Amino acid sequence: MTGAVEQVTTQLFIGGKWRDAEGGKTLTVDNPASGKALATVADASPADGVAALAAAAAAQADWARTPPRDRGEILRSAFELITQRADHFAELMTLEMGKPLAESKGEVTYGAEFFRWFSEEAVRISGRWSTAPNGVTRLVTMKAPVGPTLMITPWNFPLAMGTRKIGPAIAAGCTMVVKPAAETPLTMLALAQLLEEVGLPAGVLNVVTTSDSGGVMEPLIRDPRTRKLTFTGSTAVGRKLVEQSADQLLRLSMELGGNAPFIVFQDADVDAAVDGAMLAKMRNIGEACTAANRFLVHVDVAQEFGDKLAQRMGAMVVGNGLDDGVTVGPLINAKAVDKVAALVRDAAERGSKVVCGGEPGDGEGFFYPPTVLTGVPADADLVREEIFGPVAAIQTFTDEQDAIDRANSTEYGLASYFYTRDLSRTIRVSEGLEYGMVGVNQGIISNPAAPFGGVKASGYGREGGFEGIEEYLETKYVGLAL
Repeated sequence: MTGAVEQVTTQLFIGGKWRDAEGGKTLTVDNPASGKALATVADASPADGVAALAAAAAAQADWARTPPRDRGEILRSAFELITQRADHFAELMTLEMGKPLAESKGEVTYGAEFFRWFSEEAVRISGRWSTAPNGVTRLVTMKAPVGPTLMITPWNFPLAMGTRKIGPAIAAGCTMVVKPAAETPLTMLALAQLLEEVGLPAGVLNVVTTSDSGGVMEPLIRDPRTRKLTFTGSTAVGRKLVEQSADQLLRLSMELGGNAPFIVFQDADVDAAVDGAMLAKMRNIGEACTAANRFLVHVDVAQEFGDKLAQRMGAMVVGNGLDDGVTVGPLINAKAVDKVAALVRDAAERGSKVVCGGEPGDGEGFFYPPTVLTGVPADADLVREEIFGPVAAIQTFTDEQDAIDRANSTEYGLASYFYTRDLSRTIRVSEGLEYGMVGVNQGIISNPAAPFGGVKASGYGREGGFEGIEEYLETKYVGLAL
């Protein structure tokens, strides 16, 4: 056990108190670089979940009345403390999730920024005053916090996916119950310790770690004290959660799966496109919902692009994310490796050429090498499914509209990317892509100041930007007769 892990309180955080799970039950957190146990944390029961929701409900009224400036100052203090403890959070994330330490430090910067952004938004919540058309009534609109919120966060960005939800909830005046992924609970527990330290009142944030996500969360989703549910994860799970939320008519924010196209047009700067592809594909070991999944490259530049991308990806160093020089860490678990390997095998059996990589690593840990496939047919499984690994699948096209149509030929609509130096094409393609986010000549589009979210089977609602806090606010109308 390393020093970073030893500093984390591994109990449940409910009503401002750290406590064991019912019956003292625990779950094991593994290090994906070795496959060995890293720590044990409390494994909550459904009763523990109910206790967490009760604490959030009890704290809601007082928290909603807390001055916006005070809520914002808590977030600002948390931002500053996370920044000071960047090395601690980065080590935790690398240990429990696997990404290289440099990437973990990048996530700390990104994740902390949501707290700074929403600390500034807390004091800008406002309504409006207007005169009714008949002139005899004044119309007042005001904003109020939605209320107790359930938050289910994924394992791939253990800090940022939490701060992206917790930040606007605190700013808006909502209390919350957070359930982090069982694979990566340590970072969220460390964040809860930090928020307690900067003065977040008891009951505003409650953290429940559990190996029984469905058993613990479904009763809370169906509980009338819950007023909102926000989830980041797979579309399949998202659909189940939407069904469960229907009885309560909960406010929902769903950030679900992706199948991002990365289009390279014939007039693109190929070197810049390769640089962008490395970011869009290999950020977070490819384990990101925004990761480029399908590379659609114009036939005139396909050979150059494919050769340069394979050279760059093939030169990456695979290993333990804490080791110097490592640029690709392990996947999250053995199941993830098996899935990626199966997708690559299927593509190869259908005629794709494996230019580099293509076989799982030997020895301990859950490693898969950066892999480039060319000549990928449209019926390959990885064209339809989210890869969630370091695999770039390249297809070619000759016609702009065909590229747009193929990019849109998926149920998903989260992130998309394209490279061109033609301004008119930039406008046409941006308007034609059926995605919530479009990156033009850049491989990273996530930004705390921008609204993150998708369309179609990639969900609804937005996180970040001016829009992010609105997801946690209700609009109240007051009519004043003269």
